Amino acid sequence: MAEETILQSTERTSGREALRKNVQAAIALAGAVRSTLGPKGLDKLLVDDSGGTLVTNDGVTVLESARVEHPAAKMIISASSTQDRVARDGTTSTVVICAEMLRNAWQLVRQGVHPATIGRGFALAEKFSLESLNEIAVKASSEQILSAIETSLAGKLDLSMEKHLAKLSFAAGELVHTEGRADPTRVKVIKQSGGSMLDTTLITGLALAKSCIHPEMKERGGPGSILLLDGGLERKQPKFETKLNITSTGMLDAFRKAESKALLTQIDNIVNIGCDLLVCKEGVDEEARQELANRGILTYRRVEKNDLDLLSRVCGANLAPDAGRATKDDLGAFIKTREELRGGINYWILDAEDSGATLITRGSTDVILDEVERCFADGLGVACQLLEEPLLLPGAGATQVALSRRLRRHAESVPGREQMAIEAWADALESIPRALAENAGYDGINALLKLTAAHNDKGDFIGLNLETGEPTDTISRGVLEPLKITRQAISGATEAAISILRIDDVLWAQMGAQVPDEVQQQLQGFGAE
Repeated sequence: MAEETILQSTERTSGREALRKNVQAAIALAGAVRSTLGPKGLDKLLVDDSGGTLVTNDGVTVLESARVEHPAAKMIISASSTQDRVARDGTTSTVVICAEMLRNAWQLVRQGVHPATIGRGFALAEKFSLESLNEIAVKASSEQILSAIETSLAGKLDLSMEKHLAKLSFAAGELVHTEGRADPTRVKVIKQSGGSMLDTTLITGLALAKSCIHPEMKERGGPGSILLLDGGLERKQPKFETKLNITSTGMLDAFRKAESKALLTQIDNIVNIGCDLLVCKEGVDEEARQELANRGILTYRRVEKNDLDLLSRVCGANLAPDAGRATKDDLGAFIKTREELRGGINYWILDAEDSGATLITRGSTDVILDEVERCFADGLGVACQLLEEPLLLPGAGATQVALSRRLRRHAESVPGREQMAIEAWADALESIPRALAENAGYDGINALLKLTAAHNDKGDFIGLNLETGEPTDTISRGVLEPLKITRQAISGATEAAISILRIDDVLWAQMGAQVPDEVQQQLQGFGAE
């Protein structure tokens, strides 16, 4: 059977042409975000289908918002998304390095080097570089961790807000850092319109925009027990239409008394199991409110399901389906609880053993609030990484140049054409300092040459001062980045590049609408008369 018959309605690109188009797509993708790299990077204005706008220089946000159809480009975007999920920073670097690797690989292919050979060389270069990173890394102090967080936020907001968010991120990271692990999911973010970005505050504990259901309820300072109810304390509504024939007032009173008795029975059970604080997903009847207040049980209602899940985590409580069937095993524990008025909104704040923290973001528009939330998430991610693994690398292109120098010396000991691939991989790393310099308004090649010469004289910690364009010591300036970010960026970029190099055939299925034959015949005769 002929190949054309099998691959009917399929566009095929194979061999060197397939690689060329894949490399072209990667370079185009990197070109879309390259200008956002570094503290001097420029912003992108994103407009969605509904006309909504977003101004950001976060690489992964730009890429995930774009409509990308090319499969190779999607692979690189996936690597960038993984970088964001794992390291919270370095997303643009991953794309830029990967694209440069593929550009250099294409030049080797044109010289007759097989893609498989290039892939082996890239893998060797990655392995050597990851080992070398440990030699360059330094133990981080608290001040250096804060500096690294500020570096990760550089260029995303104005300087004062970057410093403010960096401090809040570090403080939040310390609150959720226990037993050698920092869990960023224990930090809740509440967006509150109005005020300035600098009014953004961090609260110790879990905060919800709620007030207790009855003014007579006394705040329990704690400690105490908490019950989470996946429902409410309300008279049951029939699930289907029913008609009650009331023949006397006595029947109506009896019906109401039965309902009240059912509510009181549930409250009795809540009291008997030792509940001090009740949190309900749904409402609480007026009668139940008064009774709970009389029994001294602090109660909150209409709490969203995701907040209930978070309360369950931090307090160690089970989500009880019914108050009447709740047991002591369903109870959790809290340390203290309080209410505070912030920005005209009353917040209920609960402290538990693993309650973490709550960030209340402030800003004049929803766009600003979203950007502050996104930047805080990045800063918090960096803080958590460094609290778990307090190892830092020099920033401002210093690490990339140091690795390139080491790789070129290492390549001399590698026989075969893999040596050429290692050198091409080393060249790709240098795209980072070049891009940093270009985004700051300097000549990328000249800046790279200065930086390389400075490394020969002064060692691995010399990076580019983007204010002057001259090489300077990054440690003294506090321009540092977590080891985990660079390690993940190198691995992600290399894996994506090797995967694309292994592709020698691209098959595009034509997804046009198929018209049945009988309908087609009718259409052909339409309008003949």
